[in-house]
Amino acid sequence: MAEHPAYPVGLRLAGRRVVVIGGGQVAQRRLPALVAAGADVLLVSPSATPSVDAMAETGEIRWERRRYRDGDLDGAWYALIATRDRAANDAASAEAERRRVWCVRADDAEAATAWTPATGRVEGVTVAVLSGNDPRRSAAVRDAVVEGLRDGSLTASRVRTPGVALVGGGPGDPDLITVRGRRLLAEADVVIADRLGPRDLLDELPPHVEVIDAAKIPYGRYMAQEAINNALIEHARAGKAVVRLKGGDPYVFGRGMEELQALAEAGIPCTVVPGISSSISVPGAVGIPVTHRGVAHEFTVVSGHVGPDDPRSLVDWASLAKLTGTLVILMGVDKIGLIAEALVRHGRPAGTPVAVVQEGTTATQRRVDATLATVGETVRAEGIRPPAVIVIGEVVNVGAHAAPTA
Repeated sequence: MAEHPAYPVGLRLAGRRVVVIGGGQVAQRRLPALVAAGADVLLVSPSATPSVDAMAETGEIRWERRRYRDGDLDGAWYALIATRDRAANDAASAEAERRRVWCVRADDAEAATAWTPATGRVEGVTVAVLSGNDPRRSAAVRDAVVEGLRDGSLTASRVRTPGVALVGGGPGDPDLITVRGRRLLAEADVVIADRLGPRDLLDELPPHVEVIDAAKIPYGRYMAQEAINNALIEHARAGKAVVRLKGGDPYVFGRGMEELQALAEAGIPCTVVPGISSSISVPGAVGIPVTHRGVAHEFTVVSGHVGPDDPRSLVDWASLAKLTGTLVILMGVDKIGLIAEALVRHGRPAGTPVAVVQEGTTATQRRVDATLATVGETVRAEGIRPPAVIVIGEVVNVGAHAAPTA
């Protein structure tokens, strides 16, 4: 059998009986895919890992807590043998041969009638790789193909539906965009990009892609959001695949819902791709956990684009001052002095630690430490400029001697 390559085929197991013998690590890895395929799975094993046990508890599989016995494969379409008992494995394999049931053996690939390929799935495409008895090579090839399809470096023809994708690009480091966001970028005809998005990714786009700088869309500052909405609608109606590349997450002070509503009113289909918010990732990049056992049991994210005394402010600064957890302020560099004064006035200790992180996760990242009493002057003296994330609370000092490495 080893002289002949395996014949690749995709099994449609929905509603069909599959028998798994052995509840250890191999079963734990293989069972989720069998369940996802809709198979009627019977597990035969006297014991199982906690994860496999949980699958039985939730009804995803049926589990008979005993050893294999002849007849277990009656009515099966497919079998996976994965026990440490060689004699039981041989007996089950022999039964599979008699009953003409395709059978995978975890302990002896040459004795099996089927092999499990290294598989991966991307947007409805299943990649399955077999390389004989070299599973590491199979996995390496699988990973390369899947990653290429995800990030767009490996192109595959697909039917593209015109519309808009609101993509959260993360805090700035191009490696921190989601794989789905990166793939949609690679498939775009038009990209309307924020200043705070991962700008390095724009250099990777094919020459035909039109890149529009949202910060430079005309009609002035007041009309900027309406102009962005109009640009999204215009290009989508022209039959283009449009990506609105935003910094952080579209729904965390990103006006994503405003754009989604405008597109819905215009009848334009829209996909929203969440992004890593700078409110969590930027503190983490400089070693600050927004929560920590015994220090902070909650964290609050606040927009600081208007000051505490501004009538447009929707923030209850008096209540925030009474919290003992972490306060993360976005878009608050030029108002941090007023914010700090309001917090102290309403009861937050003046000595509360503060960290200001400018351009977090990028090559120009900079952290400046202060307290509520000194942060206003420190920001001015150090020349801190947006974008910057401000962290207020005792967590600022938790990771002082345990900063992460690149």
